[in-house]
Amino acid sequence: MNHALPALPFDFEPDPRSSSPLYLQLAQRLARCIDDGRFQPHEALPSERSLADALSLSRVTARKAIDHLAAQGRIVRRHGSGTYIAPRLEQPLARLTSFSEELRQRGFEPTSRWLLRRCTAASTDEQLALGLSPGTRVARLERLRLGDGTVMAYEVSVLPESALPQPERVDGSLYEHLALSGRSPVRALQHLRALNATARQAELLGVPVGQALLHITRVGYLASGAPVELTHSYCRSDLYGFISEMRRDP
Repeated sequence: MNHALPALPFDFEPDPRSSSPLYLQLAQRLARCIDDGRFQPHEALPSERSLADALSLSRVTARKAIDHLAAQGRIVRRHGSGTYIAPRLEQPLARLTSFSEELRQRGFEPTSRWLLRRCTAASTDEQLALGLSPGTRVARLERLRLGDGTVMAYEVSVLPESALPQPERVDGSLYEHLALSGRSPVRALQHLRALNATARQAELLGVPVGQALLHITRVGYLASGAPVELTHSYCRSDLYGFISEMRRDP
C-alpha cells in the first residue's frame, strides 16, 4: 500500500556547494519560514519523521535540525504533545507601554512568576537613578515575565517606597497598579545593550549560560518630572525584540 507523503508549507532544496551541514541548512530554512509567518506562534512543527519523509532526508538530519531550533529558543517541546513554535514579541520603541499591555495588544496572555515583592534599602545606583536621599527605602519587585506560558524576560523593578508602600499587592501589571494611585509614569528613558547570561539568569530564563540577552534599563518619570521607576529587564533575544521607524528628511 502506498502512503501519501505529508504536505509541508515550504520547500527545501539542499545546496551541495554550501559548507554548512545538511541539518543546519534545514534548520535555517525552517527559521526563515517562522520569520516569514508560515508557522504561527504555538503552531505545531512537523515531526522529525514527517520532515524526513516529506523531504527525503534521514531522521537523524531532521532531529538535529529540530534540536538546533530548540537550542535557539525558536521552538518549544511539550512532553507527550510535540514541538511548537515559540512566541516572539516585537515592541515599538516610540510608545511607553507596560509588558502586559504590549503582550495583550499582540494576542498573548501575559503572566508573572513572582520571585520577590518587598521593601528594602536602596543601593547607591538606585538612589542616583531615582533621586533619593541616602537611607531611603524602596519597593523591590523581582519576577519572570511570561507570554502564553513561555518565560520571555527576567525583570527587577525598583520604586520609591512612597510610590509603592505595599509591593506585595501588585499582582499583574505594575503600571495598571500605579495608575490606581495616580503614580503611573508618563514618559521614560530606556538604554538597551546586549550581554551574556550569567548562571542565575540562564537558570531563570531556561537558556544556556552565556547566551546573548537584551538588557533594558528604563527610568520612568511622572508628569511632574520626578523619577518613579527604575526597571532592569533581561530579555531572551530569541523571543523578544524592538522595532523602530526612522525617516530621512527630504
